[in-house]
Amino acid sequence: MGSSVRELAGATPATRDRYIDLLRVASLGTVVLGHWLMAAVTTDGVGNLLAVLPGLQPLTWVLQIMPVFFFVGGFSHALSYRSLLRKRPEDSTDRVYSAFLRARLQRLLRPTMVFVLVWGAAALVVQLLGGGGGLTGVTLRLVTQPLWFIGIYLAMVAFTPPLLKLHDRYGWGAFAALAGAAATVDVLRFAAGVPYLEFLNFAFVWLAVHQLGFLRADGRIRRPALLAGSGLVAAAALVALGPYPLSMVGMPGEKISNMAPPTLALLCHGLWLVGAVELLRAPGSWLVARPRVWRTVVAANGVAMTAFLWHLTAMLGVYGAMLALGVPLPEPATGAWWAQVPVRIAVAAGITAALVAVFRAFERPVPAVPGRGAGSGPVSALGVTLTLLGVLGLSMVGYGGLLEGHTTLLIAVRVSAPAAVAMALGGWLLVERAGR
Repeated sequence: MGSSVRELAGATPATRDRYIDLLRVASLGTVVLGHWLMAAVTTDGVGNLLAVLPGLQPLTWVLQIMPVFFFVGGFSHALSYRSLLRKRPEDSTDRVYSAFLRARLQRLLRPTMVFVLVWGAAALVVQLLGGGGGLTGVTLRLVTQPLWFIGIYLAMVAFTPPLLKLHDRYGWGAFAALAGAAATVDVLRFAAGVPYLEFLNFAFVWLAVHQLGFLRADGRIRRPALLAGSGLVAAAALVALGPYPLSMVGMPGEKISNMAPPTLALLCHGLWLVGAVELLRAPGSWLVARPRVWRTVVAANGVAMTAFLWHLTAMLGVYGAMLALGVPLPEPATGAWWAQVPVRIAVAAGITAALVAVFRAFERPVPAVPGRGAGSGPVSALGVTLTLLGVLGLSMVGYGGLLEGHTTLLIAVRVSAPAAVAMALGGWLLVERAGR
């Protein structure tokens, strides 16, 4: 592993934007650390430290870093799709789209499907043996929740070609159209009380952030200070004067969340973060140009998705071990609780590293096997749609109540965990076959 990382780092083209790779690792790492710190686990269940200490909620304006990851995704997807078009000028747009989906989703979906199947099998065994209560039941419900991020990312990849065309034609205008659509949804939601419309902002808000990545790829974010300042002022004004909560992450029991579904306030937060990381571009690029730092970034990027998928498993495993060993679980935010934080995080990091060692092979890309495949964009589009719905459904329903047929409402259809897994796997196989 070490030698391969050194070889990869040493073979990095001079034209590669290493700062983007640093942002990808830093954003996922921040999410993982945030989850480990914010989990307030007691014998009664799992809560959120931000609900216990509301005074910490302003920290989410810095630590809610997921918009940066989606911004980085937009940058990478634009470069990847354009590169594929140049390399395959003889192919139809249809076939290029299929190849693009497979190439972009392989390292995302292979570790994801392994995670889904391993946890599905474990949940089935636990419940067949009569388990599933207490912290085990909570774990079966919670471990799949981060899959919402995979679902959103799938949508971003799927919409890259048409949105990139709009970007090429309209530039900032394409971003403005998506931002305007998000604002319209919120006006109709809060001022007119139109029901269900708010769920459209899962697309409008996150695709607008993704569009900023296209602008970055073309060097069109020329005033990052203006972007950061206007985003921060707008987000603050919306929170102070509008119905938006202070926290930029979801809170237990809140009537309105900035995250689910995303709001205009979260989009403005994304503008602030993108502007901020662009302001840090020069020192960040200098840092990542150092050989040792770059090797670390290369190594982390090679296992980032695996670590993200399994980090909640590690965290809940720490608490499970504490209960099994009779270690008391202090009340969240007490002195005893804070004293345990460094130890809990260190142990969770160790367990995550062990899980990465076991499952990291599935994150390595596999060369395409020559073949005719299904060979069409519509097949790939169907595949990515099924996978997206399956992954989102599983993030909502979890593995708790598997044998009882527990379901959740996904759009207008009730979905069980087995149905969600079947959709995700079937869609992934269609994407793989069509993209060869």
